[in-house]
Amino acid sequence: MQVLSPREILERLVAFDTVSAKSNLALIDWVETYLTGHGITCHRHWNDARDKAALFAHVGPEIAGGVILSGHTDVVPVDGQDWVTDPFVLTEKDGRLYGRGSTDMKGFDALAIWALVEAARHGITRPLQIALSFDEEIGCTGAPGLIADMAILPKASDVIIGEPTMMRAVLGHKGFVGYNVHVQGFEVHSSILNEGVSAIMFAAKLIEWCNQVNASQEAAEPQGMAELFYPPYTNVHVGVIEGGTAHNITAKDCHFGLGFRVVPGESLDHWRAAFEAERAKVEAEMRAIRPETAIVATEIFSLPPFAPEQDNTAEAMVRQLTGDNSDGFVSYGTEASHFQSAGYKTVVCGPGNIDVAHQPNEFITVAQFNEGQAFMERLLQRLA
Repeated sequence: MQVLSPREILERLVAFDTVSAKSNLALIDWVETYLTGHGITCHRHWNDARDKAALFAHVGPEIAGGVILSGHTDVVPVDGQDWVTDPFVLTEKDGRLYGRGSTDMKGFDALAIWALVEAARHGITRPLQIALSFDEEIGCTGAPGLIADMAILPKASDVIIGEPTMMRAVLGHKGFVGYNVHVQGFEVHSSILNEGVSAIMFAAKLIEWCNQVNASQEAAEPQGMAELFYPPYTNVHVGVIEGGTAHNITAKDCHFGLGFRVVPGESLDHWRAAFEAERAKVEAEMRAIRPETAIVATEIFSLPPFAPEQDNTAEAMVRQLTGDNSDGFVSYGTEASHFQSAGYKTVVCGPGNIDVAHQPNEFITVAQFNEGQAFMERLLQRLA
């Protein structure tokens, strides 16, 4: 089979519309065909509906202690964004490669696929593995099952998560726990508001509690690892809300999403408990008026914090390969925390700038893409 360049692989990956709400199987089929064509055995981890799959593979001696190149295959939507190029056609202009996912993170995926084929062609003495997940963009929900299924391979020791960091080492990020909240009120005419329960007005009490939590957190002196992050505290956010039917009727229903971004050193369970206590308190106020009312909070996903650790061999390797000595800590989440929780030494490092991820006219510069390829070449030399 023909050996493709990283640029040619990226062109093919961008061409697949793998928005998280859609299947990624066409992309996975192509990657599997390409890798198996070069003698690489691939394995799949399926979602429950079997309309999405993750892909993982191993090259090199069948021994433990290898390196995993980890990326996700899904991208965020382009709906409502003003693109000057076709988002699913990789387009070069003024030293930039435009396309949805070019930075986040099909650029790294292309480089990882290329590196795996190069490792198979030329040989390595330390194993190299690839892990391509699904549903990262909707809460990193595809990674835990993928990581569990990778137990059929010799256990690697180090993981490089290729999120766009401008090829700098990121050593920690905040965790996340998110909820869909449904406040179930009782409808009456607003002139007799006291006999009903407005789902919107009681939802507002929970949302005001979020404001109070944020104010208290901001006012407190940062402790421990929180000082490494911006902002240096756990915060809670409500981004979408809907409810009600008319101005003169107490709202029967109100729906909103709520999420905590949790600094390393604090547990998700602590914030789960704090939210549950406030949910129960507000619900009790509602039921004192109408016992049939309720607040139902459904956890939709969670991501543990990714914490810096001593003797991180993945970090040391990336620093040696890049020459980067900066301290990188970010507030957005990645699949790094799932790999760390599974016992891997983990670092986040990849080409591209996170500032253009999810934006219209997303791009990776040619220079950054080339720097990513140079990194892979040095990694292959190290593994050989």
